[in-house]
Amino acid sequence: MCAINGFTFKDETLINRMNAETKHRGPDGSHFWLHDQVSLGQNRLAIIDVSAASDQPMVSKDGRYILVYNGELYNFKELKKELGEQRFKSSGDTEVILEAFITWGKACVEKFNGMFAFAIYDTRKNELFLARDHAGVKPLYYTIQHGRLIFSSEIKAILAHKQVRRTLNRESLNHYFRLMYVPEPLTMFSAIAKLPQGSRAIFKDGKLTVETYFKPVLGGNRSGTREIIRTIEKKIDAAVERQLVSDRPLGVYLSGGIDSTTVLDCMAKKHSQIKTYSVGFDPGPGEDSTKYNHDFNLARRTAEHYKTDHHEVLLSSDEARESFEQVIWNMDEPIANPTAWALFALSKKTRESAVVVLCGDGGDELFGGYERYRLSYAASLYQILPAFMTNALARLSSALTTSSILTKLAKRPWIERYAQFLFQKEELLKRFLSAKVYDRNVTRNFFQPFMKGRNFEEVIMETDRKTWLVDFALMLTDTMAMAHGVEGRVPLLDRDVVEYALSIPARKKLSLWKTKKLLKAAFHSRLPAYLFNQPKRGFFTPAAKWLRHPEFLAMAKEVLSPDYCLQTKDLFNWAEIEAIFAKHVDKSGYNLSIIWALLTFQVWAKRFEVVV
Repeated sequence: MCAINGFTFKDETLINRMNAETKHRGPDGSHFWLHDQVSLGQNRLAIIDVSAASDQPMVSKDGRYILVYNGELYNFKELKKELGEQRFKSSGDTEVILEAFITWGKACVEKFNGMFAFAIYDTRKNELFLARDHAGVKPLYYTIQHGRLIFSSEIKAILAHKQVRRTLNRESLNHYFRLMYVPEPLTMFSAIAKLPQGSRAIFKDGKLTVETYFKPVLGGNRSGTREIIRTIEKKIDAAVERQLVSDRPLGVYLSGGIDSTTVLDCMAKKHSQIKTYSVGFDPGPGEDSTKYNHDFNLARRTAEHYKTDHHEVLLSSDEARESFEQVIWNMDEPIANPTAWALFALSKKTRESAVVVLCGDGGDELFGGYERYRLSYAASLYQILPAFMTNALARLSSALTTSSILTKLAKRPWIERYAQFLFQKEELLKRFLSAKVYDRNVTRNFFQPFMKGRNFEEVIMETDRKTWLVDFALMLTDTMAMAHGVEGRVPLLDRDVVEYALSIPARKKLSLWKTKKLLKAAFHSRLPAYLFNQPKRGFFTPAAKWLRHPEFLAMAKEVLSPDYCLQTKDLFNWAEIEAIFAKHVDKSGYNLSIIWALLTFQVWAKRFEVVV
């Protein structure tokens, strides 16, 4: 795991400045390589082959190709054999990527199973090749300025180039306040983009050509349920084993849920001594901490079950407030969720005893774990049933919620159903966003192309995998872990697991009563029984209460004032924001998501000196 930086002209001062901005991602070394037409830099977090033989930028034996690479290639040993082991000088995966590109060209990424973002410069063709992994675990940002490309693992390094304007992208602003994140390929800066997940690109003669290489087949698996369940178990076991390769101490982020415990269980088959890490919350004096720490306490119980070396951290409102700006600085662009502060604290604690952690991200999106999937499935069935049956079902089952809600969901176009599940309340946005930036349709128009498929459950899971998972969940995991030089691995997003999971018809993963039923069935006999009786809670924080604590409240009032950041003064209706916040504080209204989004955006805009 590392940071990569580069641009298509020669400037030693600038490449060193970019490396300085990203050194937290790679504290084990910083290097650069210069050519008349390109400058490449890298900060190294040494994980596999910690010797100098795997240092970067890595130059091919003939001097033609130069590689900078961030991530891990989990099938590098198999590829090494295929390429011929005699050609390698190092024992790591970096050289495998370089030799694979030399042998197979741009098709090399179709053979890779890992998480990565890398760039390879061809000195003969004066051509730069860029690629990002199939799931989008590792970020890669870029901008083109006057026919010259600048790229990096982080936006802040690109902004080290003074010619890159910090102009706010107003389309992204509209997306952000509906989604709580900015979907790729957009960023909050007009001039900067993200290379999409599963994509590769070539920059030549001032132009960037981007193409998608990861195109999994959806829903084509016709195997029986028992065979699918057995295969899921085998593939996840194999994925975890692949991702245990490390020359540095590793552990598991344990949340108390099915996904992270599945990863732990698979790891326990190969390791007898495992470090686990969990984060909980201190809601404040006089508050009941149990409400916010169900999963934290479950994780402790699970750690005892597996006899792990368990490490815990409790996040208080004071600690969240004190780290507020630092967390947002490490995000690079605003992501509005209080769990970021918990992940930041957890990663800091983790770095004391481990450098690599396995996480449970991706299980919900691949195997149907969110309640919105089950509810949508119920609405789809409800739509085709005769009236006497829908009325009976609504009376008999509280799990199906009320018939009026199901009817409302069933009759809406798919984009409206998606908006019902994922977007913030439109009437609230219209109140506090200035008329000159508010656009009701921009986010619906963005997601409309995703709304194609055989059934809505398949559509919503695939849309979440391509948007929510990448730019919200994975981005938070990556940025908060790398803020402390910790590598987060996600075995449930192993390429083999992803391709198989996507081949299973979406409706096989759900029932009217259960979510994630195939994954649960695959590991039911292996995981502690008490886990299967737990409701789906998500990552629940006491942030709503923190906002009422005197010192946090004072900070929030300062940030949510028109004079805090003069650049954003005309973006909002401040009287409406004051009213929304006041209702939250006196408990006459609850709008934590929007308030936190506003706080995050304001601090981000001021810290990054955004131009509106």
